[in-house]
Parts: sequence; C-alpha cells; structure tokens
Amino acid sequence: MKPAQVRMARAALNWSLAELAQAAGVHRNTISNFETGRFAGDPEKLAAVQHALEAAGVIFIEQNGEGPGVRLRKAEGDRHPS
Repeated sequence: MKPAQVRMARAALNWSLAELAQAAGVHRNTISNFETGRFAGDPEKLAAVQHALEAAGVIFIEQNGEGPGVRLRKAEGDRHPS
C-alpha cells in the first residue's frame, strides 16, 4: 500500500482523516504522516488502515506498468446479470 493509494481510497469513500483513523483504530496523525511521506508507517498500523479501507469496499491495485491505484468494489445493487 502506497501513500497515494490511501489518499485515493479516502477520496473514493469521501472519508476524512478522522473517519479513517476511527475505522482503523489508529491516530489521525499516523495516517496524515504516512500520506505525506513523513513517516514510513508501522506495519501493524498500516495493516489496520488497509483492512479498514478494504472492509469499506476499496480494492488496492498493484503497479502493473502504470502507477498503483485503487477502485471500489461493486455494490450488490450495481451488479447486472449476464
């Protein structure tokens, strides 16, 4: 998980730093410092952040020739029968 992915995920969910911090059970400054590159992050705390975002529907996309990114899982109502 890259700092830009956390910023993108929060934007996709329309979550503030405080909302993500509460969902992940970490301090708001932990997320802010990670997103801005001031702190590489404690692996345990970053795992909690990633888990909270994934539980909210975020899918992390690894770098595949382009930069890493995120997208949201389809909501049940958004799935169309084939």
